[in-house]
Amino acid sequence: MLPYEIPSYAVAAGARVCKALLGAQLVITLIMISVIQKLGPHFSFARWLLCSTGLIRYLYPTDSELRHLANIPKDKSKSKKNTKTQTNGKNSSDTFHIPRSLDVKLETAKVTKLDVIHLRYYTEYQWLVDFSLYALLVYIATEIYQTWFPLKDEVNLSMIWCSLVILFAIKILLGLTVQYFQGEESVGERSTCVVMGFIYLLISMMVLIVDEKTLEVELESAYNSFNQSASTFLTKQGLSSTGPASKIVLKFFIAVWCGVLGALFTFPGLRIARMHWDLIKKQVETIILWIKPVSRNYLTVRIFSGRTEPLLTDHSFDSIRLIAIAVTMCLKVLLMPWYLQAYLDMAYQRAEDQKREAGRITNIEFQKKIAAVFYYLCVVALQYIAPVVLCFYLGIMYKTLGEYSWIGFFKETPNIEECPINSGTDSPDIELFKTSETETETSATDFHLALENLKMIFTASVYRGLFGFSTWWCCFAYFAATSIGLIYQSYFSSV
Repeated sequence: MLPYEIPSYAVAAGARVCKALLGAQLVITLIMISVIQKLGPHFSFARWLLCSTGLIRYLYPTDSELRHLANIPKDKSKSKKNTKTQTNGKNSSDTFHIPRSLDVKLETAKVTKLDVIHLRYYTEYQWLVDFSLYALLVYIATEIYQTWFPLKDEVNLSMIWCSLVILFAIKILLGLTVQYFQGEESVGERSTCVVMGFIYLLISMMVLIVDEKTLEVELESAYNSFNQSASTFLTKQGLSSTGPASKIVLKFFIAVWCGVLGALFTFPGLRIARMHWDLIKKQVETIILWIKPVSRNYLTVRIFSGRTEPLLTDHSFDSIRLIAIAVTMCLKVLLMPWYLQAYLDMAYQRAEDQKREAGRITNIEFQKKIAAVFYYLCVVALQYIAPVVLCFYLGIMYKTLGEYSWIGFFKETPNIEECPINSGTDSPDIELFKTSETETETSATDFHLALENLKMIFTASVYRGLFGFSTWWCCFAYFAATSIGLIYQSYFSSV
């Protein structure tokens, strides 16, 4: 063997690890990274949603237009004074009062790229939407690849992309909510977030004690599977263990997470509260699909007159539930420009509502009232799209890691094992690795064993409980926040 020749066992060890971790998925990931680098600066789906869908913004009237409409002559002495203050670096705005009932006609303009790139949170909005699209393309390519070449020992890299999307969406929602806790003028917003957080905490506690024969979140089976797998694993390592934390403690932390997530969804729900009632009904249908007596039992157990079998099989019902989530969230994305235009129309509505008020208002206050609507466009877009992205990608991870199928009508989903850890010795391949004594092979073996042990602990049953409940709760919180916002807009917004 030549001095520079790599030992065959080291090559085998490295190849085994690369095959287990990456495989052809690495090619898909590298291609998508190249697409992001080359295509990203030239095309942005997020920018297209704002600038190429015909959104119209309202322009606030200038001081000269307001003076002309209110018949206010320009004060030359005041103008000179303002010019002097501008030299000293102070506010040089020529402030004057106009009647609130002044008939002001707002001019309109199409939203362009130059208009939005300077808006607050535009970068976060663009990155979230564009990265979500790239992650979806990676997921679709991986699903197509998996159709012909099932992933056995490989790590599903598309799940890492989806996890990054979920983390980024939560980070953005958290950042937007933190803004309501800053400043002295946000007392009402802070109180609303805290109160709604405790309300969702209480609701989640009640949900977690509901029998799974009624609400099919599969947390009980997930806990039992993880408890058994973890105990078996620790026992094989020579460690004494009674299993993970108690069920009550775990459910308490889950309830706290639910309360925080509900608080994060509060103001996005209030923002999009003017949405059409048909879309709310769609969200209701998605939530009901987890309530067992009125969904699964009704469609997969009950036999109607004139039939010899239920309408659907369990696998078909699982596929319908996943497809319902995907279709509902995709529909919300498609209708996003209409909702954003409805938000931009608030500027016109504010001007019209002010005409029915008595008294006077300064030109600066009136201009700020109109300009603020467009200034917060990207904030509103994030509050609209972030919950949608979160629900959609949690549903994707629920499907993939829970080993469900999009085509359960035609293909049976294999049953999952509660604890797949073998009680016997390691597999022949692992034993072969253990007999090698080189440092390279030992490192590769340890890494491979760690990965395999992780897979054995976090089984499909665990993922079904974790992501099943997370997906349902996000859909429920989204629906509840939107419904509360709709009630508020209908009965209290005019007060």
